[in-house]
Amino acid sequence: MFLTIPTLMTWTRIVAIPLIVGIFYLDISPVSQNLIATIMFVVFAATDWLDGFLARRLNQTSSFGAFLDPVADKFLVCAALLVLVHLQRADVFVALIIIGREIAISALREWMALIGATKSVAVHMLGKIKTTVQMVAIPFLLFDGILFGIINTKVWGTWLIWLSAILTVWSMAYYLKKAIPEIRARAK
Repeated sequence: MFLTIPTLMTWTRIVAIPLIVGIFYLDISPVSQNLIATIMFVVFAATDWLDGFLARRLNQTSSFGAFLDPVADKFLVCAALLVLVHLQRADVFVALIIIGREIAISALREWMALIGATKSVAVHMLGKIKTTVQMVAIPFLLFDGILFGIINTKVWGTWLIWLSAILTVWSMAYYLKKAIPEIRARAK
């Protein structure tokens, strides 16, 4: 099922990347750039929950959708992180930790799938918490201002993105620990 409603929603996260990046090249005020990019990120990130809900509700789950969904999430997060590093709102070290982990765990999951051991690296609650913290930190850093007259999104976003980096390392260690028995059993 290549062109289902849930899969099309997943594709929107990938299509959103150049749109969000492009906002920062428009000849509009930085405040407008920040607001538009933040709204776009939040709307497109919300499709992650919605496409999964619709896939189950409409009975339109597919292997392709299960593959594309995490890829779209990773593309969106990595692109947003690179924009934030470019804008000097996120430390390059944080971006390297998060992007490096995504590459490493994706490769680990692919290898575990090849050897038939996907259950040992199945998504864990720690990974979900890490993703949630990222999905709050990124829009805060994109907004880069005072929200509702009281929330300094730069301060909160910075704390949350660093917390996300810590959770990223922790979740990577968790997945590696779960995979080590399978790796040792097949290492030659």
